[in-house]
Amino acid sequence: MRNLLPAIHWASVRGRARAGAGPLALVAAVVLVITLLAAAVPPLRESTADDAARDAVRKAGSDATVQASSPWGDDYGPTGGRIRDENLADSMNDLADQAESQLDPGLRAVLRPPVITATSVPFKVVEGTAPRSFQLAYARDNVGGPAVTWVAGHAPGATVDGPKEIPLNGPLWETQVGLSESVAAELGLRPGDHVPVEDELRNKYNVLVSGIFRPVRADDPAWSTIPWVVRPVPALSSVGSTRVGGLLSNESLPDARLALQAEQLRRTAWYAPDPDRLSWESAQRLAGTVASLKAGSASSGDRDTSLRWNTQLDSVLTDVRAQIDAASAQASVLLIAVLAGAVLVLLLAADLLVRRRAGALITARQRGAGLPGLATELVIESVSVTVPAAAIGLVGAYALTGGAALGWAAPVVLGAIVAGPLLGTLTAARATRDRRAPANRAARRWRERTAQLRRAAVDVAVLLAAAGAVVALRQRGVAAGADAVLPAGAPTLGAIAGVVVLLRLLPLGTGLVLRQSRRSRRPLALFGAARAATTATRALPVLVLITTTALAAFAVTLDATTSRGAEDGAWQTVGADARLDLTAGANAPAAEIEQRIKAAPGVTQAVAAQVTTAAPVIADNTAVQPDLVVVDAAAFQRLLASTPLPDAPELDRLKPAGGTAPASPGGPASPGGSTPPGGTPPGGSAPGGSAPAGGAVPALVRSGDGRLRPGMTLRLEQEQGKPIELTAVGLAPAVGGAADVVIVDSAAGVPFAPNTIWVTGPGTAKALETSASGGRAVLRADVLHERRAAPLNAGLAALDRAAAITLLALGLLGFALAAAASAPERWETLARLRTLGLRPRDARRVAAAELLPPVLVAAVFGPLFALGLAGLTFGPLALRTLTAQTSDPATAVPWWLLGLLVLVLLGALLAVVTTEAAVRRHRRLGDVLRVGGS
Repeated sequence: MRNLLPAIHWASVRGRARAGAGPLALVAAVVLVITLLAAAVPPLRESTADDAARDAVRKAGSDATVQASSPWGDDYGPTGGRIRDENLADSMNDLADQAESQLDPGLRAVLRPPVITATSVPFKVVEGTAPRSFQLAYARDNVGGPAVTWVAGHAPGATVDGPKEIPLNGPLWETQVGLSESVAAELGLRPGDHVPVEDELRNKYNVLVSGIFRPVRADDPAWSTIPWVVRPVPALSSVGSTRVGGLLSNESLPDARLALQAEQLRRTAWYAPDPDRLSWESAQRLAGTVASLKAGSASSGDRDTSLRWNTQLDSVLTDVRAQIDAASAQASVLLIAVLAGAVLVLLLAADLLVRRRAGALITARQRGAGLPGLATELVIESVSVTVPAAAIGLVGAYALTGGAALGWAAPVVLGAIVAGPLLGTLTAARATRDRRAPANRAARRWRERTAQLRRAAVDVAVLLAAAGAVVALRQRGVAAGADAVLPAGAPTLGAIAGVVVLLRLLPLGTGLVLRQSRRSRRPLALFGAARAATTATRALPVLVLITTTALAAFAVTLDATTSRGAEDGAWQTVGADARLDLTAGANAPAAEIEQRIKAAPGVTQAVAAQVTTAAPVIADNTAVQPDLVVVDAAAFQRLLASTPLPDAPELDRLKPAGGTAPASPGGPASPGGSTPPGGTPPGGSAPGGSAPAGGAVPALVRSGDGRLRPGMTLRLEQEQGKPIELTAVGLAPAVGGAADVVIVDSAAGVPFAPNTIWVTGPGTAKALETSASGGRAVLRADVLHERRAAPLNAGLAALDRAAAITLLALGLLGFALAAAASAPERWETLARLRTLGLRPRDARRVAAAELLPPVLVAAVFGPLFALGLAGLTFGPLALRTLTAQTSDPATAVPWWLLGLLVLVLLGALLAVVTTEAAVRRHRRLGDVLRVGGS
C-alpha cells in the first residue's frame, strides 16, 4: 500500500518554498484579503437587509399597522328600543381577545400591544364656509386612554347613569365629547356648545362639547390612530375637505353608541409592528402571514361581528423586498467581479512562480521524479500557504460581521490551491515528454489547425457564456436572486468576452506597428515595437489587466449612476430646492406666505399649489385616485425649467376655457398639513368651486398603468357642489413619486386653496426658517442625505468603492506580476543591446514600449467596456428602486475618475520600468553574455 502512494521529497518541498517565498507570500496576501472580503459581504448584506426592513417599517408609520375591526352586535331591547350598555368601554377588550386568537404566533411576536378604538363615520360640519368633516373617537391601550389636560370645561361624562332602553322614535340622544385646542379653534366652539353635524342624508346629531383638552404626550401611540382628534388633517373622501374630531371617554362611549345609528360606530384594534423585533427573514414570513390574514377575513359587506383585517404592512414589505432584491443583485455582481479578478491574479502569480522554478522542476523530472510525486509536493506547498491565509480571512470576516460565507470564499481558495500545482506539473510534463514535432509539413499544419480550433472553441464558449448571462439577467432581472451566479456574473463574463475578442485583434495591431517601425529611421522604435509584438501574444497578462480595469470602471460608473439617480430622485420627490407643506398652524394666508418667501434673499422662485393625494376622479366610468395638482401652470413651467427636472412644454395647454375667473388663491392655508407629490395634502378649497361655464377644464394626466390617457374625459367628484368635468389635453410631468397625476391650472375655476409651496434658490433653507411659520419644510438636501444614509444605499455605495479599489489594485498587481515574469528575458535582451551602444535611458524607453500595449489597451477599452456593460445591465439591476425614481436613472459617466484611472495605469508602467532599471543597473557584462544566463 505504501508503494502506491506518491513519493514526497520533503527537502525539495522546503527548498522550493524558500526559493519562492516572495510569490508565495503574495499569494497568501491575496487569498487573505479576498477571502476576508468575499466571506464578509454576504453577512453584511443580510444585516443590511435587516436594517432596511426595520427602517422601512419605521418610516411607514400607520401604514404598517395591522387593523382588526368589527361592528357591534345588535343592542335592541325587549320593547324594540336600544339598550344603553354602561360597560361598553370594558367590553372593548373582547375585540382584542378575538383578534389575539386569530393572530399567528410569529406575527404576534413582532407586534406591540394593541390600541383599541371606536370611531364614527365622518359627519359633515354644516356651519362655516370651508368643507369639514367631524368624527367621534374613543381610544385606549393596555393601560388606559391617552393622558390629557383639560384647559377648559371637563372630561366628557355620561348623559344618564346605568342601563336604559331608548325608544327609536325619541328625541336625539345627547353624547359628550372633548375637543383639542386646535380643533376647538378650527370649529370656533367652547364648552357647552353643540357641534353642528349631519350625515349624508341630512340627519342631525346631538354632540355636546364638554371641555377642551391638551395632550400630555403628543407622541402617545393612541393619538397615531386618531390624529384628527388632536389636530385638523385632510379628509380622505373629498378634495379640499378637512377632518376633525371629538374625544369620547369611558363614560360617554355608551351614549355615543345610542346617539348614532347602529352601523355608524365601528371598533378597531390597532397592532403596530415593533421594528426592533424584525429581521429580513421574519419580515418575509410576516408579509405572507399578513396577506393570508387579509384574504381570510370577513367581507366589509358582512353584517355580522366577524373580524375584518386590514393593513398595508404587506405592501410596505413588498416594496422593501424589491429594494433588497436590487441591492443583493448589485452586491452579487460586484462580488463576482472581485472574485474573478482575484482568481486571474492568482493564476498570474502561479505563472510567475512556475517560471522561476521551471529549471528545478524539469531537473527533478529528468532525475526520475514522478509527476504524481511532483504534483503532491506542489499541492502540499500550496495548501500550507493558502489554507492558513484563508483561515485568517474567515476569522477576520467573522470577527467583523458575526458570520462568514464559506461558499463565496471557496473559488479563491480553490484557485489558489490548484493553480500552482497544475501549472508546475504541466511544465514538468511538457519539458520531458517524448512527443516530437512531426517532420511532415501536412502533419504540422494539422497540429496547428487543431490548436487553432481548440482555441476558437474556447473563445466561442466564453462568448456564448457571456451572451447567456446577459440574456438571463435581462429576462429575469433581480428576480433571479442574489445567489444566481449566471445572471450576476453577466458583467464579469461580458468583460472577459470583450477581452477575448481584443486578444485576437491585439497581435494585428502590434504587427502593424512593427511593420511601420521598420520604415522608421529610429532604431528605438523598431526595438520597442519588436518587443511589444512578442509580449502581446501572452494572453493571461492582457486578460487580467483589461478585465480588472473594465470591472473597476464598471463599479465606479455604478456608484456614480446611483449617486446621480439619488440626486434626481430627491429633486423629483421634493419638486424644488425645498417644499413647504402648510398646516393648520399657519398664521397667514398661503398667498401672503408665498410673497414673503419670494421676497427673502437668495430665493429665485416660489410657487404655491394645492396637492391632493388620492383625489376622487372618474375616468371612463372607472374610479381612480391620482394626485391632483392645482397650480399656476405658467409659474410651474418656469419652476421646472430652472431645476434639473424635465421641462413640461405641454403646460402651455392648460388655458381656461370660456374665460372663467380664477378661484381665489389667497384663502387661508388648509388645515391639516400637506404632503405634495406623493404625500397626503390638507384639504381646503375656495368656496363655491364648480366646473367653469365655458366647458370642461383642460388637464394634463400621467398614469403608471395607462388608466389615464390624453384625450380622456374625467370627472372630479366634490363633497359639496357638482362634479367638475376635466379634459385630458396632454401628458403631465412627474410630480413626486406618484404613479397617477392630474394637473390643472389654478385659474381654470377648480377649487384652489394652496397647501404646498415649492421654493428654489440658494437662500431657500434660511428663507423657510425665517419667513414661514405654521408649515413643515422639506429640504431637498435633507431628503438626499436621508436616502444616501439609508442602510441599503450606504452599504452599496461602500461596496461599490471597495470593489473598484480592490479591482484596480488587483489589476496593478497583475500588471506587476506579468512584468516580473517577463523581466529576465526583457532585460537580458536590453543588456545585450547596451553592449552595442544602447544608452540606459534608451533601454528604459524600449522596456516601456514593450509593456505599453496592455496598458494602452486597458486605458482605452476598459472604460469603453464598462460603459457597454452598464448599458446592458443597469436596467435589469433595477437601480430606480434604490434611487426613488419613477424610471431608471440615466447612466452617469465619471469622466474625471476614468481619466484618473488612465493616469494610474501609466504611472504603474513608469514605476515598473524605473524599478526594473534600478534593480538591473549594475549587472556585469559577463553575466549578460554567458550562455544560458538570466
